[in-house]
Amino acid sequence: MKKAGLIICLLLLIGCKSKTVSRSTEDIKIKKVLAAEINSNQQNKAYSLGKRVLETCNTSKFKPFNETEVTKSVMENTTEERLTKTCLRFRQYYGSFIDLKLDGVYKTKHETIYRYHALYTKKVANKELRIFVNEENLVSAIKSMDWDEKFDAKIIE
Repeated sequence: MKKAGLIICLLLLIGCKSKTVSRSTEDIKIKKVLAAEINSNQQNKAYSLGKRVLETCNTSKFKPFNETEVTKSVMENTTEERLTKTCLRFRQYYGSFIDLKLDGVYKTKHETIYRYHALYTKKVANKELRIFVNEENLVSAIKSMDWDEKFDAKIIE
């Protein structure tokens, strides 16, 4: 009986072996973009959309995105309810939003990442906003996280 249990356990272990997923390293290579190579129209768009999201916390009014600015998933995820919930927490901990300061622009194979240091009235605020712009010049993601002086590419995946 013990042997049968051991054999069944071994068969389950072998049967549940996870498969490896091959991923091209070309897709996740990130390089910093030099100032001369930055698309100023795209940079202005990323800045204005990021600022529009964070200024919602100050004004409590959000102008919804449209199809020419963001992807469908960003439009669906950036709702007034979700922003209100996030803004309540941000205003409590960080104070009022002041501005965005561009820290760097990075490129992957399919996206351009604009990394901004978000400035707030309280000195304890140390937040970062990343705006991801895809090949169609649409914002494909907006991420807020704690600021780190070193750009960590692992957070992107």
